[in-house]
Amino acid sequence: MSSSQDVMRRASEDGVAFINLQFTDIAGMVKAVTIPISELDVALDRGIWFDGSSVEGFAHIAESDMCLVPDPETYAVIPWDRDSNPTARLICDVYTSDRKPFEGDPRYVLKRALAEAASLGLTYHTGP
Repeated sequence: MSSSQDVMRRASEDGVAFINLQFTDIAGMVKAVTIPISELDVALDRGIWFDGSSVEGFAHIAESDMCLVPDPETYAVIPWDRDSNPTARLICDVYTSDRKPFEGDPRYVLKRALAEAASLGLTYHTGP
């Protein structure tokens, strides 16, 4: 299991300059907020806020503050960016402004489905 410290160490060893904080919108399209490596510790510790109203199907303008919380297990260097500006990605969970999981986050929906399957004694295997 990777921890925040593991991600920080690996990013330093990999010479990463930028981190793409990725999430999926309701339609299944990958979205990202890119941060400099200097903000990685903040992202891993507290998450990064973004405007959810700019993502189709996420939030209305009055309730647009949302937070991306990176999953340290998903750290990976993007291979085609290794030479110029080494970039890595972390897949994120999306939270509302009151720090509750966003009901429309596909990762949250999947986690709930997996928990329900497990409660029935079932194992559910998924892939991208």
